[in-house]
Amino acid sequence: MKTETLKLAAVGNSRGVRLPAGLIRRYGFGQEITAEVREDGLLLRPAKHGASKLSWDETAKAMSESAEDWSDWSTADADGLDTIPWETKAR
Repeated sequence: MKTETLKLAAVGNSRGVRLPAGLIRRYGFGQEITAEVREDGLLLRPAKHGASKLSWDETAKAMSESAEDWSDWSTADADGLDTIPWETKAR
């Protein structure tokens, strides 16, 4: 997964994190976000449980834009189809 470095900004007497617009759209963040406190940090989620998921098109676009190597996920490489004789017998 890609790591994003975000800066804390002063918000009155508190501090806030500014999220890039792309992350807000991707995860469907609205006016409220839930934060799950974990031992290694916070997990942010949209407050509404019915948040929309990425479409297949958006997912493929995000995967193609990432620098990750997805070749290990190719199931077609080991499916054995290259060893099947494809000639059919005449009836």
